[in-house]
Amino acid sequence: MKITGYKRENNTFGIRNHLLVIPASVCASETAVKIANLVPGAVAIPHQHGCCQVGVDYRQTVRTLTGFGCNPNVGAVLIVGLGCEGINSKDMAEDIARTGKRVEYIIIQENNGTLGTISKGAEILSSMSAELSAQQKVEFDISEIILGLECGGSDPTSGIASNPAIGKASDMLVAAGGSSILSETTEVIGAEHLLVNRFDTEEKKKKFLRMVSDVEKRAIAMGEDLRGTQPTPGNIQGGLTTIEEKSLGCMHKAGTMYNFEDALEYAQMVPKDKKGLYFMDTPGEDIDSITGMVAGGAQIVVFTTGRGTPTGCPIAPVIKITGNTNTYNKMKDNIDINAGKIITDGATLDDIGREIFDKIIEVSNGKLTKAEVLGHKEFGIYRIGYTF
Repeated sequence: MKITGYKRENNTFGIRNHLLVIPASVCASETAVKIANLVPGAVAIPHQHGCCQVGVDYRQTVRTLTGFGCNPNVGAVLIVGLGCEGINSKDMAEDIARTGKRVEYIIIQENNGTLGTISKGAEILSSMSAELSAQQKVEFDISEIILGLECGGSDPTSGIASNPAIGKASDMLVAAGGSSILSETTEVIGAEHLLVNRFDTEEKKKKFLRMVSDVEKRAIAMGEDLRGTQPTPGNIQGGLTTIEEKSLGCMHKAGTMYNFEDALEYAQMVPKDKKGLYFMDTPGEDIDSITGMVAGGAQIVVFTTGRGTPTGCPIAPVIKITGNTNTYNKMKDNIDINAGKIITDGATLDDIGREIFDKIIEVSNGKLTKAEVLGHKEFGIYRIGYTF
């Protein structure tokens, strides 16, 4: 099945052609935003990290920012650094430039402060924008698509209708040669004994179970109980009473037809030469989880929500699906697909799975999601904080 998008020098394909401004640290974030605001179509990803981080947290921040720059939906990148932060802008630029796209960096301390950097950055972005505007779409196979699977603001209809429906769509994509990512490690607790059987080697099984165990250990190390955050207060108000109920609904997003190829660390790239279904170790926070999958190469995300959420992403379209018809009727500005028809109108999982798959094709070919129309560009990097 063919769709159209933008071919990159490293033989990946984007379904959007974003001009991305990456601040190397929180200290450069405001300047990066001001630069992006001066050039139509440019987008910045301000964040709170990049300085005074060590170990796994530092490496994860670098991996996430670099992954966003490498994502095929990005056509060119400008990195803005302060000059004294922990993350080296030049090194990050060189890593992203290996994709073959144009990448430049500027340093605030070397460009006469904020105003000088804004002026220089706008000049660079204007040149990049002109180049991107001349790029033509090409036809490519749907097997090049990597799909992120997310759920948030869940209620019982998520596990009953919308999550199994996107599982159907995920199965269809993998059958066509593409890749899908199941995320949210906290939301497989209580269902890990079922999912672990879908890894084909003992090594992969141990890696997956270690990820789940580490989440539980981190909570214990802080003297906390995960049940204080999972299910969330909103989940409980919606009707989910235990973390096991939430997890048994969440796992349906992975479909039923395929085993996992591997378990990936947060923001780890999906291997281009080994497509299929993957698990990624992300948190339950929707924005941080989406960020990890997109940094891992996902060009598009499907997101189920029983109670409703407007969340989007700076560089990847997010298709919003609800299994609750009441939520769909209340939030039509935000929700793209009503999977609640399975409950209220007699639609089948196959029917809605096909509708979601068709929407993936439509959005991949350029149709804007409702989150894109409304300008939702939420971005957050997960902090590990403690390892064992």
